[in-house]
Amino acid sequence: MDLSQFDYLLPEQLIADRPCSPRQASRMLIGDTDIKDDKFINFPKYIGEKDLVIINSSKVIPILLDGIGNNSEISITLHKEIDESKWLAYAKPGKKLSINREILFTDDVKAKVLDKMDYGEIKIEFNCNREDIKNFLDKKGKMPLPPYILKKRESSKEDFTDYQTVYAKDEGSIAAPTAGLHFNKDIFHQLKNNNQIAEVTLHVGAGTFQPIRGNINEHKMHSEHGIVSQETVDRILNCKKNGGKIISVGTTTLRLLETASLDDGQISTFKGDTDIFIKPGYNFKTVDMLLTNFHLPKSTLLLLVSAFTGKEKIMDLYRKAVDMKYRFYSYGDVSLLYKNDKI
Repeated sequence: MDLSQFDYLLPEQLIADRPCSPRQASRMLIGDTDIKDDKFINFPKYIGEKDLVIINSSKVIPILLDGIGNNSEISITLHKEIDESKWLAYAKPGKKLSINREILFTDDVKAKVLDKMDYGEIKIEFNCNREDIKNFLDKKGKMPLPPYILKKRESSKEDFTDYQTVYAKDEGSIAAPTAGLHFNKDIFHQLKNNNQIAEVTLHVGAGTFQPIRGNINEHKMHSEHGIVSQETVDRILNCKKNGGKIISVGTTTLRLLETASLDDGQISTFKGDTDIFIKPGYNFKTVDMLLTNFHLPKSTLLLLVSAFTGKEKIMDLYRKAVDMKYRFYSYGDVSLLYKNDKI
């Protein structure tokens, strides 16, 4: 399996750096037997009365920071807490930092560089505890937009609303589960009132933006923490028993559900870290439909949707999305995909 098979041409102007307004007015490309152009506001029409929609309740934390290191401006994106005061982070430009040097964020908050790894990753130790760090992030942190957006503009106050789902409640993600960004409160409550919403929590980590370098089969995903409750397990099993479909809102939700799934068609509770890497050849056990944005060429997520719907189908759908001038990536439009053996 060659990574070049998962490439496509995308005009720069189709990469969205701001969301559709209002969010529910975004376009939705239906990847059924026939590809269909629709609007996300019509999403509930594709949900059967026996179906169950699974969302990711994780909330993005403002972990994008501006600091001074070696007398130069440094952008720091925290991505994994190690303990009370230590974090793994990405520094840009990382070459301006050296081990044991300090990064100054405010007069009171600073961090020492403990280690430097590949691709701009560093380990830092703050001069304060977890509670103080949280208070500092709440006051000074910015929303950690994807790198391709930060190349075009800075993170702004509007992103605190735009880059958060309307149902987010469990803090822990460094990136939004973007398929959920299309829901407004009306659509969410419509499905919830119909008892068609269940939730899991997967705290999205740095792995979502890490490119595949070299051989696909040698790529290692970063681990992410997730929870699947007994209540959600029971509702999934009941949905399947009654002939309903499981609709995953986003690849984060899908990856966690498949992590918790068993080979005999069952699913178990889960609490822990997952580094599941889904690529063509994977046998999906739980999810029947997938609501997801359009993903970067040669990315782990493009491999995931290719595994779900079929590589040729996905590449055809993406070509049509480009021709129809859909908006791409985190702030872009959305697709509704059907599992390969269902179409």
